[in-house]
Order: sequence, then structure tokens, then C-alpha cells
Amino acid sequence: MEKNMTVGILVGGGPAPGINSVIRAATIKLRNHGAKVIGIYDGFSNLIKGDVSQVKELFIDDVSVIHFEGGSILRTSRANPTTKEESLKKVVESLDKLGVNCLITIGGDDTCFSAHQVAKTAQGKIRVIHVPKTIDNDLNLPHGIRTFGFATARHFGVQIVKSLMNDAKTTGRWYIAVAMGRKAGHLAMGIGKSVGATLTIIPEEVAAPKMDFMWIIDTLIGSVVKRRVSGRRYGVAILAEGLAEKLTEEELARMGQLEYDEHGHPRLSELDFGKVVKNTLRSELEKLGIKTTIVDKEIGYELRSIEPVPFDMEYTKELGFAAAKHALLGGTGDMITIQEGKSVPMPFYSIMDPETGRTRVRLVDIHTETYEMALEYMIRLKKEDFADDEYVKLLAAQTNLSPEDFQKRFERVAVAFEGPSTFIPYQQPGRAGLGR
Repeated sequence: MEKNMTVGILVGGGPAPGINSVIRAATIKLRNHGAKVIGIYDGFSNLIKGDVSQVKELFIDDVSVIHFEGGSILRTSRANPTTKEESLKKVVESLDKLGVNCLITIGGDDTCFSAHQVAKTAQGKIRVIHVPKTIDNDLNLPHGIRTFGFATARHFGVQIVKSLMNDAKTTGRWYIAVAMGRKAGHLAMGIGKSVGATLTIIPEEVAAPKMDFMWIIDTLIGSVVKRRVSGRRYGVAILAEGLAEKLTEEELARMGQLEYDEHGHPRLSELDFGKVVKNTLRSELEKLGIKTTIVDKEIGYELRSIEPVPFDMEYTKELGFAAAKHALLGGTGDMITIQEGKSVPMPFYSIMDPETGRTRVRLVDIHTETYEMALEYMIRLKKEDFADDEYVKLLAAQTNLSPEDFQKRFERVAVAFEGPSTFIPYQQPGRAGLGR
């Protein structure tokens, strides 16, 4: 360990269960080896302004039991120091004023990118180590390695959807639940698979950069109709929030004023995507002669700051320990991962997309047996449904369409695997607007 080592810890991005456990584990490990630890409040927001007053020296007594708590004792912020070169320089200057010679950041892909840029700007003067965090599970870690917070968010999301499923069955209604996930459908799929939701729709199913909004609506209608054939007039559909990012600017504008965060990402939670889907679905069902009660439910903010489940408490303790150990050994420019029980630092450059220069996003791989299995248990239209003329007649009989017209409209949303684990993603043939 270098002499007079001072480690700063900050949190960026949205909250995720387990943040405090990382802070606790890193602080205890560092203190036990003689390092000074400074907790930096509100992410990069104060450092960008040159304000070094919003900090707290952390001691073991300060963090000894915080791993049971949700949220972040250091709070968090989406402040982006990478928008201006001056902001990055100010962050380095602020850290230097605090005597920080090693910085541990805790956050998702945006915070990871910020950490990478701070490390480059510091030119070795300040070492930087990142701990990956996001309930979206979309950081580009090796296959099978989850980001912390995902397991807890999935667990709590399952409890919510389980209640919705019981209510749907009791009242004979449909629920449209929209789960967080800015670009990837990991959380929606994790909740849907675990709880056995009627169906789950994720953006990875769409091959094109943009999609037809009515593809979502017709997919949902297909599920409603198929359930009615089996004698069930209720269900719960889970939509990944990232589906909204697949819509055209025109369609997004119709849903409301689109706002962007400091990293340039649309604030999808402000769109009320679920309500738009609900209203359009209800209208289209009525045109087909189907009346049903539909309720929309956002599943997001309530997942981010709850107490972590034991898996995430243990996992984040390992990550905090590994980050502190890497710092004590002089490591820098790396994101910390735990692989097969060992700490494996991944260089920042290895997780960057060479084309965009940004952190790669890990999407759900729909060309796997895992996804094939998930699809098998969903109630939604599939290609084989349309190979049976008698079954098509049963489906059409639930609507005011002829079997021919039903097939013409809905066959395009039918899903299929061709060969072992080869999913056929939706290819937009032409775009229809809202409220066809």
C-alpha cells in the first residue's frame, strides 16, 4: 500500500439494492489496512462545481450495519462530468484538494464511462476503480455474471406481479405491468419468467432500430384472444420499459413531452408508457368486439432502494472487498467483477464499444435455449397456431373478424423458433401509427 493513501467513494446513477454493502465492505477493508476513506455525497455533482465540502470521512463504526439498508448513505446523482473537458478537469482538481489519490465509483454504464474519462484526465495522478451496479443487469459483464441489485429488484418485482396475478384472476381483468430497463429486457424477463406471467415483451424481440407501436398492441391482443379460447378472460402482461425507446420520435411525441437526463437518455418513466398501451389496447379490443377491464402498473422506482436480499448482500460484500483490495494493490483503470469465486478486474477499454466510444450494453440474448424456454410458457400467438385452420377459427370466433382477416392481421406478431434456439425477431414491414 502506498503511503498516505486516501480513497474516495462515490455513487452515480440510479439507486440499486446493495450500494451500502459495497461502501461498508470497501471501507472496512481499507481502514483495516491503514487507508483513509472519504465518502463523497451526490456522485460527481459537487466535484464538477469544485465544491469539496460535501464529503464525510468514513470510519468502521459509520458503516458497520449499513448493509441491511436500501438506498445509499452517500446519496447519488446522475451528474455527468464528461459533457465538458472543463468538468473532468474540475473533478480531478476537487479530488486533489481532498487529498484523494484513489477513487472508487459505484454505478452503471454511465458512471463507468465517467470513471474511465476521469482516469484518463487524471493521467495516473488519481487511480480509479469502478464497481458495476444496476437493476437493469445490462452492463457488459461476462456471460452469467449479474450486476448487483438485479436479484433484489427481480425478487421484489415478483412479489408485486404475483399480487397482480391473484387480483387479475379474482376480478377477471388484465394488467399491463411496465418494468424498468432503459435498453434491455433483463428485469422484465427475469420477473416474467420467475412469476409465470401470461407473457413478457422485450425490445430485443425487434430486429429493427425502430418499431411499429401496433406490433405491441397486436401481440397483446393475440394473448387476450388466446386466453379467451382457453376459458380465461384475465392475465398479466409485462412490458420492458425499453420498448418505448424503439418507437419513432413521432410516436413518442404523441405520448407526451419527452425529457432527457444528463447523459442524453430519454426519461422513459415520464412517458406513462403503460397508460398509452392500456388505452390503445382497450380501444382496439373494443373494435374487435371484446370488452375487458385493463389496468396499467409501473414497476420501477419502488425496486431501487429496498433492502437487499441475502444474495445481493453477500455479492456486494465481495465486490466491495475486491475493489478495496485492488486499490490497496495499486490497481487502476478497471471495473471489478467476481468470476468463479475470484476477483477479476476488467480494464475499462475492454468494456467500451470501439464504434461509439461508450460502455457496451448487454442485451437479452434471444437466440438461446433459455429464451426459448421462457417463450414456451408464455400465452401468445405462435407460428404453429396458424398452421391449424380449426384453431384459427376458434381464435377468430373470439373477435368480429373472419378467420382469413384474423390471420392476415395477427400472423405477423406470431413468434417462432426455427431450429435449435434460433428465434425469429420481428422485422418491421411498414409502420402504422398510433390508433390504427
